[in-house]
Amino acid sequence: MIEEYLLYIKSVRNLSDATVRSYGNDLHRFEEYLRSPGVSLDEVSIHDVRGFLTELSALGLSTATLNRVLSALRMFYSYLVKHHGWIRNPTIGIRGLKRRRKLPGFLFEEELDSLFMLPEDSFWGLRDRVILELLYSTGCRISEIVDLDVTEVDFKEGNALIRGKGGRERLVFIGGLAMDVLKRYVALRDGYARSQDNDAVRALILNRQGWRITARGIAYIIARYVQKAGIAKRISPHTFRHTFATHLLDRGADIRMVQEMLGHSNLSTTQIYTHVGIERLKKVYEKAHPHAKR
Repeated sequence: MIEEYLLYIKSVRNLSDATVRSYGNDLHRFEEYLRSPGVSLDEVSIHDVRGFLTELSALGLSTATLNRVLSALRMFYSYLVKHHGWIRNPTIGIRGLKRRRKLPGFLFEEELDSLFMLPEDSFWGLRDRVILELLYSTGCRISEIVDLDVTEVDFKEGNALIRGKGGRERLVFIGGLAMDVLKRYVALRDGYARSQDNDAVRALILNRQGWRITARGIAYIIARYVQKAGIAKRISPHTFRHTFATHLLDRGADIRMVQEMLGHSNLSTTQIYTHVGIERLKKVYEKAHPHAKR
């Protein structure tokens, strides 16, 4: 039942491989939990679900993880009710945990400049600069940069076709500075790609072995440059996406346009970046206004 459901959400619902893996782990973990009391999946009650979540909470799992587990169970049983005629969904009546949303971290322009100056004047240095520029210029997720093919970039118009979460397509823009670096890189990349591998030939960003780069590879490159630049903040590839959105909204971009560029399905996801701007204004006020201190 679990394997059939995972195949369904991958092939029919078009959920990402990472989401399918996470849901699979959650469901198999729940199945393991039920073995001790000898409860089968079709005998599960609301008390079993609550007991499972309580056990995970005692292990120190975060609120976000617990909500994901609940979501995985809720969707699994909804599928069984709809497609297999099961009578009830034992997750009905269990609410997700409320969690305080952290404001995303971002980079200041000076910090970005210090990073962009670091790559050396070589093909691999050029490749690293392309990674940094694309992440900031497009606001793409790291997985979207990894999956990007050369043919999906329109070098004349300065944009790229991205396939995001759930297989949704969107067009992202590549700024002038990023495009200049990208053109120089692409002019040389064919000589470094594994010509016998079709995926490597298509891939825009290569690793040093000539294959398509991985998300872990990009994260390693960024960590190395952050350390070189002496930036004390905790920076990940996703920080560039946060920075992209924050800088656009700070300069008056319409929030719905930013939502479109980020590929968010819900406006509420994008609205977190307006809070970043408000927090920055608040700090400036508290520092500068004579009567701001309490």
